[in-house]
Amino acid sequence: MEEIILKGEKLTLLPQKAIYWEKESAILIADLHLGKIAHFRKNGIALPPQSEDKNWQTLSRLILKWKPKKLIILGDLFHSRYNDQWENFIDLTDRYDEVEWILVKGNHDVLRERHYERSNLKIYPYALKMPPFLLTHEPDEVFEDLYTLCGHIHPGVRMRGHGRQTLRLPCFFLGSKVGILPAFGVFTGLHVLHPEEEDRVYLIAEEQVVPISV
Repeated sequence: MEEIILKGEKLTLLPQKAIYWEKESAILIADLHLGKIAHFRKNGIALPPQSEDKNWQTLSRLILKWKPKKLIILGDLFHSRYNDQWENFIDLTDRYDEVEWILVKGNHDVLRERHYERSNLKIYPYALKMPPFLLTHEPDEVFEDLYTLCGHIHPGVRMRGHGRQTLRLPCFFLGSKVGILPAFGVFTGLHVLHPEEEDRVYLIAEEQVVPISV
């Protein structure tokens, strides 16, 4: 993990692709895409069903270790239409009902309202202001006096080694006005970014968070 100061706030970047915000006792995550594997399997794409278990295990471990008061999801909680993985999510929120579960909706959050109503989620359609941050899904929401934290992009960088070897790794990407969290969920893919000199990039590699020079 890597402790940083951003806009005067102490944040801990975690190798589980999450941020712990100390003052708010909050864990921030983005792009879980729960139910994605079940969705693909239903459409004839062979993916191992046990891979979905990693999402649940990682979430549980984060809550047990950090004991947050809030768990804030920056969009794309669920991948698509309803499947039984939603019931697993409801079971998880019931198990940790001492946590305030918050969802800022993303473009994939298209479940019917009756499903959301059965959960413990507090839902914000577009953005949540928690100064000095604006918490949202897509990076196009920018306020002059707030720093935007978001998801959506699934940020990664390409590392080059000897013999023309390359490796793509997920990262936390912190620009001058917008910070982008890595995608939390499994099988979510990466979008390779090209940082500028003033950007800060923290790779996630082998259960470590590593700052790199750009």
